[in-house]
Amino acid sequence: MNSKYMKTTTLLLFISISLLHAHAQSTEAYSWSHLPQAAKPTFKADTFNVVAYGAINGGLTLCTESINNAIKDCSAKGGGVVLIPQGLWISGPIVLQSNVNLHISRSALLQFTADKSQYHLIEGNFEGHKAIRNESPISGTNLTNIAITGEGVVDGHGEVWRAMGKDRVTENEWKQMTATGVISNDGRTWYPSESYARGAQLKDPTRAPSGGSLDAIRSQVGSSIKDYENIKDFFRPNLLVLNNCKQVLLQNTCFQNSPAWCLHFLQCEDLTLNGVRVRNEANAQNGDGMDIESCSRVLVENCTLDCGDDGICIKSGKDEEGRRVGKASQYIVVRNNVVYKAHGGFVIGSEMSGGAHDIFVYDCTFIGTDNGLRFKTVRGRGGIVENIYIRNINMHDIVHDAILFDMYYFTKAPTLAQTNGKVDIPPVGEGTPQFRKFYISNLVCEGAERAMIIRGLPEMSIRDISLENVIIKAKRGADIIEAQNIALTNVTLSCDQTQPLINIENSQQLTFTKLQSPTPPALLFSINGDRTKQINLAQTSPSLSPNTADFKYGAPKSSLNISK
Repeated sequence: MNSKYMKTTTLLLFISISLLHAHAQSTEAYSWSHLPQAAKPTFKADTFNVVAYGAINGGLTLCTESINNAIKDCSAKGGGVVLIPQGLWISGPIVLQSNVNLHISRSALLQFTADKSQYHLIEGNFEGHKAIRNESPISGTNLTNIAITGEGVVDGHGEVWRAMGKDRVTENEWKQMTATGVISNDGRTWYPSESYARGAQLKDPTRAPSGGSLDAIRSQVGSSIKDYENIKDFFRPNLLVLNNCKQVLLQNTCFQNSPAWCLHFLQCEDLTLNGVRVRNEANAQNGDGMDIESCSRVLVENCTLDCGDDGICIKSGKDEEGRRVGKASQYIVVRNNVVYKAHGGFVIGSEMSGGAHDIFVYDCTFIGTDNGLRFKTVRGRGGIVENIYIRNINMHDIVHDAILFDMYYFTKAPTLAQTNGKVDIPPVGEGTPQFRKFYISNLVCEGAERAMIIRGLPEMSIRDISLENVIIKAKRGADIIEAQNIALTNVTLSCDQTQPLINIENSQQLTFTKLQSPTPPALLFSINGDRTKQINLAQTSPSLSPNTADFKYGAPKSSLNISK
């Protein structure tokens, strides 16, 4: 055989095997031993100092044009580092470009201007919908290989944008605030301007009054951007928005005082957040820390957040619009982060209509958050959230629930007492959301109002949830409602109120193995509802409770099985 032919054949065979191996690796199921990886950007060493483009330190000169020109020039010349050196730099909206690393020196403060005329109205995205917004202070669309690095501070001047409730500030703060702006007719809310106050009168029954859903307001205002100028201030921008960008790095920078959400990543790929700090006032309206929406291959590590709404939040669009786009948040790793004040430490939802899956969260600490782990949705969202893996979580001083699964976000579920045990079961449709396949282990919480709530829908149970090696000290124990195939293994609930320790309603296939309580509860289980069955208690001391269970609203006594 011709030696040249043999060499060519061998080479082709080697390439084929390599491609098959690479394909096998790419399609291998993710696990703790095979975590998703996010590709990072790389940059040329060339440095473009904004001072060379006319930026002036001191806080008196608007440096918008200088900074943007430096970014454009850097990108046009093949990329590199745009340097914001020591100093106080005032700017309007900055637009990133491909192959640019915007580096903010540790001794630099990039302060965005309070002059709202510098921000133009655009059609953007907010809370899972296309929305009217003001330009974000920092934005980028359809970019590749971008970064914001350096230990400096980026301030969004959010206090000039946000409304404020009287009950969220001190009397002296309210007095100072209301020296300018507009007070609502009921005297309970301060608006920063007449423009904002006019916008607040818009009727949008589908969402909280944070403003912007195009479908909801076009009939009231108009279809042209110019039609919205009279209520411009109402459409508060997110501090940073990156849309459809690839190979993105944010590292060590502090982002604070955002007008609405702080960091919003929409349909990005290969996103890395390392050592980022987020600071918003606890009373900041929509003051989310990080909103990662419909993104793939994400790493969030070594970050510290203290904010006015959800901390680290995964989203994927809202309702029919989100389902139509159909882009899940997927292949995400969240590790070694600390969250202080926030509505939730790690959160999925409520805008999750495109779904979320293959997410790994570990070695995180939540201190003083309203909820620790917070998973929320509601009828109409649709979407499937599954394959969520969480371990090694520490919590302290949680205001409400250490662990929350709730499919009644911003709605109120009727109680069995209100309906006399009867439950309306709507048909399942494309708007029916699903939470399933969550695996949580090695979690400790010292202090919460309630240890956990797992509340599904009558037509769609929350299912396939595993909680293992969990210790929670709280005022109350657990509510498990409309749930299926829930396993609690080696779970300790140290609660002040134990009448009952665990409330169960219309749930099935619940397994409690090595359930523990430091002191015997007055009542271990309250078991309710005629659809409840297969409640299994195993390897638990008979002395755990002098009164094991009561049964109400048609729950059969045979639904509880106790074994050694």
